[in-house]
Amino acid sequence: MKWKYSFLVTLMLAFVLFLAACSGDGGADTSSTEDEGSETENEEGASEGSEGDTESDEDQVLVFARGGDSTSLDFASNSDGEASRVTKNIFDSLLDYERDSFEVVPGLAHDWEVSDDGLNYTFFLEEGVTFHDGTEFNAEAVKVNFERWADPEHEYAFTDEGFAYPLYGTMFGGFKGDEGHIIEEINVVGDYEIEFVLKEPQGSFLQNMAMHYFAITSPAALEEYGPDIVENPVGTGPFQFVSWTKDDQIVLEKFEDYRKDGLPKLDQVIYEVIPENSARLIALRSGEVDIIDDVNPDDAAGIESEEGLELHVRGENNVGFLGMNNEKAPLDDKLVRQAISYAVDSESIVEALYAGYATPAVNLIPPNYLGYNDELDPYGYDTDRAQELLAEAGLEDGFEIDLWVMPVSRPYMPDPETVAEIVQSNLAEVGITANIVREEWAPYLEKTSQGEQELFLLGWSGSNGDPDYFFGSLLHGDSIGGENRSFYQNEEVDALIDEAAQTIDQDERAELYKQAQEIIYEDVPVVNMVHSTPLVAAKSEVKNFIAHPSTSDPLEEVEIEN
Repeated sequence: MKWKYSFLVTLMLAFVLFLAACSGDGGADTSSTEDEGSETENEEGASEGSEGDTESDEDQVLVFARGGDSTSLDFASNSDGEASRVTKNIFDSLLDYERDSFEVVPGLAHDWEVSDDGLNYTFFLEEGVTFHDGTEFNAEAVKVNFERWADPEHEYAFTDEGFAYPLYGTMFGGFKGDEGHIIEEINVVGDYEIEFVLKEPQGSFLQNMAMHYFAITSPAALEEYGPDIVENPVGTGPFQFVSWTKDDQIVLEKFEDYRKDGLPKLDQVIYEVIPENSARLIALRSGEVDIIDDVNPDDAAGIESEEGLELHVRGENNVGFLGMNNEKAPLDDKLVRQAISYAVDSESIVEALYAGYATPAVNLIPPNYLGYNDELDPYGYDTDRAQELLAEAGLEDGFEIDLWVMPVSRPYMPDPETVAEIVQSNLAEVGITANIVREEWAPYLEKTSQGEQELFLLGWSGSNGDPDYFFGSLLHGDSIGGENRSFYQNEEVDALIDEAAQTIDQDERAELYKQAQEIIYEDVPVVNMVHSTPLVAAKSEVKNFIAHPSTSDPLEEVEIEN
């Protein structure tokens, strides 16, 4: 007997709307300039968009302003939210999420079956789907992609060029040859039918398969571009890649052969980089851009009351934290980490900077997640206790340490520079001198992954609605050198995370995560500071936009209406 999940989607086209283009792109330049490592050709048919150009009446151009550039457009080999924001609209996964939640729905697979023992997953694929390069999507393409991520020796893994796939390793228990790797084999049953055989059950397997990090790239593009695939993305999604001008803009255009009739509604999407929050808001108000992300919470009330603008609020799905490199003295001492946790006034940071759109964090996962342990009390702001612990650690005279601060606003921390200054002041009150260190975004991610930092500000946004994405990515020992930038390792915690990931019963999983949180609470590998509800602002003419809790917003149904 098998469980069968079947979804039938019927799209009815009742009438066609001819819409005037939104002219508020502010003359965004969609041509690329020469820049080492960047795409330098503007494909035929892309709108130039420079000053003096006009768009045809039928053009629908959306300009989406964000705080930082993407680090890569190869979604599986990085975890950068600014990359997945773009690639979400270039690629499709076998499964997908609802537009406003993490409920699993069909993607490139229209149906699937799961064996009674939870070890065999068979996916039935959409037929007649093509990649943006005109090649056919089929089961063999799916297999090539998953084997590319799983096997460091695969011809398309590009490991010799420094490629790594940390989220694949986290979500699927490692890589080919690893004892914990749960995917035993992948079988192409037919052109449009593929089977995944697991070594052991995984409670979050379907949730993981819907993650955008496991979308499907054209095998022909992998062959053609090799490691340069990071700048030449080719998927089956609603928009295809046109150009990338580094630290400026990425241009996508409508894929005319998209598998969903009548979609996408936009002709072009431009992701524009405007680092300063205030500058993004000015650009929105002036009509230069159509949507801005990472809105400063202090601006929310003004946006809500302003005619012609709309405020969108994402669901609570993240954590912002003060990370601590657990391998570097004196942070290798649990007493010191506990002292720092007492010294940081997270509640005041939330009150001062988030305007009611956040709550102080106790645990790594948000309160609405499976297994959240609500029996743990916040450490609280207690300078006396912090100094007692420092004295117990032999550091009653304090010490000096570096505090790394992100150069870009993030959904969990719209104003990291001010947060760093507050943390610096908090630590000074207990005798700790924190020297603020600044790096550009890409080096920041790379160097903190390699362990060069001591204290650092960062955070995490959920991508699949499952706690394993937080615990497995950020605190499991196997993720050291990847997303575990705190270099925290506790064998008991690792075992609980592993068992929870392998457990099908959700109540049992919840209890295992609660046990893990009790140990983590005592060890304090990071200071959990805030769970935010990130804000997005858009012009009222932008219709059908839904801010997804993952921060990777699908744009296929969005249109501009004058």
